[in-house]
Amino acid sequence: MSGPPGRAALLLLQLLLQLLLGLPGLLPARPPGGGGRPRYEPTWGSLDARPLPAWFDEAKFGVFIHWGVFSVPSFGSEWFWWYWQKEKREPYVKFMEANYPPGFSYEDFGPLFTAEFFDSNQWADILKASGAKYVVLTSKHHEGFTLWGSRYSWNWNAVDVGPKRDLVAELALSVRNRTDLRFGLYHSLFEWFNPLFLEDATNVFKTRKFPTSKSLPELYEIVTKYQPEVIWSDGNGNAPDTYWNSTGFLAWLYNDSPVRDTVVTNDRWGVGSICTHGGFYTCSDRYNPGHLLPHKWENCMTIDKRSWGYRRNAQLDDYLTIEDLVKQLVETVSCGGNLLMNIGPTHDGRIAVIFEERLRQMGAWLKVNGEAIYGTKPWRAQNDTVTPEVWYTFSPKEGKVNAIFLNWPVSGTLELGEPQAKLGETQVKLVGCKELLKWVALGEKGIVIALPQLTPKQLPCQWGWTLQLIDIN
Repeated sequence: MSGPPGRAALLLLQLLLQLLLGLPGLLPARPPGGGGRPRYEPTWGSLDARPLPAWFDEAKFGVFIHWGVFSVPSFGSEWFWWYWQKEKREPYVKFMEANYPPGFSYEDFGPLFTAEFFDSNQWADILKASGAKYVVLTSKHHEGFTLWGSRYSWNWNAVDVGPKRDLVAELALSVRNRTDLRFGLYHSLFEWFNPLFLEDATNVFKTRKFPTSKSLPELYEIVTKYQPEVIWSDGNGNAPDTYWNSTGFLAWLYNDSPVRDTVVTNDRWGVGSICTHGGFYTCSDRYNPGHLLPHKWENCMTIDKRSWGYRRNAQLDDYLTIEDLVKQLVETVSCGGNLLMNIGPTHDGRIAVIFEERLRQMGAWLKVNGEAIYGTKPWRAQNDTVTPEVWYTFSPKEGKVNAIFLNWPVSGTLELGEPQAKLGETQVKLVGCKELLKWVALGEKGIVIALPQLTPKQLPCQWGWTLQLIDIN
């Protein structure tokens, strides 16, 4: 039996709308595929039960890239527009008065975001050299400027204004062609000064003009077009997840999107979701609790202590040293987290030399010590109880305990309070050196290890070393 007159026409109209808008919401749900894949409901109860794809926990280390129109003034912070126009902070107002003509607007920075030196192959090579296993690029920050030619961001995107290039597509292609990194995208839900968002906010989010016409269509667009394996959401604008329809989007992402089997998401999907709902938890910027958490988490942090975007006025001591960064990585991984380390490229598309150096230094350290980081699990103790700055990980495949110590002891011996050694069975090695090390057990628990006598040039690395303990209780 055919439906009542007009129903077929209505369905056809819906389908045409769907094709025009590129939105998945109107098509019938895909039936369970290959081996009865579970389907997730648009509720937190259902979505939170999805197992996190295993690659993310194994990866441990990623690079965050904050790049956008804020990279043009490159002064103070990537929140430049807000601090200058909304909060009217004095340093920002004075900076504009001193350097730009009266009436110069933030939109006027758009054409100056030129990216003439942006070489996505070079970026991919630097990312590969860092030892990172995934990268997350800001596809759109709170300023609303999209680094791809979004059809939902008319005349405020990198294809129409500034570089006249699809920066997301270029980097995605290079990362996939030249590295084994997973490609991810950051996306801000809200936009500071978008009139539709401001209207919804005035209506206490009872109206939903902005998410339905801007934010959600963009999310579907970047997933369909670039197939990112990380969706790093941010910027809830003090609106609840129901306003953003976050659960509806995530249900589509996990059920029907082209990345449904491998995609991971964070916890920033609306007021109240952070540290509570979503995939991995971020909880806050620069989150590093120093103890084991029951849920997979990520420490997103910046090499420049004061800003996520590039700052021309940064001083040398504003940048974390490689010792600082190795410490952050080791602490984070020991406690079950991933480290997402941020760099801010310049408006003309360069990764500043200091960022490149830090990334390459991290890669050099991981080349030696990577087996104590990648694919590891937290051990029963996260840090040592006797010697400070010693952190543990466990390599399940080999059954090894890794003790990463950040200070080389002057005495030449290292005392560890946690391991329980077995006489005649336990073996201790310094990663990067061949010979087994001598050790003495301290009663039921604890061990003193004689480190090899090495010249500085003989040390396997410079900023933290790994002892492998084999056959310990």
